[in-house]
Amino acid sequence: MCTGKCSRCIACALYPLVFMSMLCNIILFFPEGSVKYSKEGHLTDEVKYLGGLIGGGLMVLIPALFISLTGEDGCCGNRCGMFFSIGFAAEGVAGALYSFIVAVAGIGNGPLCFSNGEWTRPFKDSYISDSKKWAVCTEPKNVVQFNTGLFGTLIAVSCLQVILCAIQTINGLFGCLGGTCNKSEAIGETPPLRTNPNLNPLQNCASAAGSGDFSTTDSGD
Repeated sequence: MCTGKCSRCIACALYPLVFMSMLCNIILFFPEGSVKYSKEGHLTDEVKYLGGLIGGGLMVLIPALFISLTGEDGCCGNRCGMFFSIGFAAEGVAGALYSFIVAVAGIGNGPLCFSNGEWTRPFKDSYISDSKKWAVCTEPKNVVQFNTGLFGTLIAVSCLQVILCAIQTINGLFGCLGGTCNKSEAIGETPPLRTNPNLNPLQNCASAAGSGDFSTTDSGD
């Protein structure tokens, strides 16, 4: 596969991942689908760090947009564009890693909930495998499942983003060295002369040289 086509495939795969990352982070602000807890400040720090919005969102979206351009004919679809795509892909890796770290911390530290008469994070040890411990959180309802499910999704999404952006750094290196296989980079290919069956070869050559028209056409019968 040409490096240009590979870039387009990577960009197309990154777009839905960016959307999922941003969506998960937004939903985390609304336990039980209510704005109540956001207004009262009963959210974990990991939600406020915006790992999904900034890290797996904007910091991956911008590279995805540029990477898609390197797969097209035009100003970015060349070796210089592929070279810059390596830097953008590295930015994507950094953003995805940030999202991953925040999500892991969000699961590890557990949710913020109302327990024993106060708002606290009651889980100091492993709690995911022991659902009996979840009952200590009385508000918001099902906050453990809510917290674990969304942060778990962010972990999975960020891992895929890291893999795709890492592939693009390698693809960008090959594209920088060998080209993108785009039509604009075709070298040494001279199109046939546009010939006129009513003229002899010398007249055809003179006509083409005078008009600068070297595109192909059917010679007719």
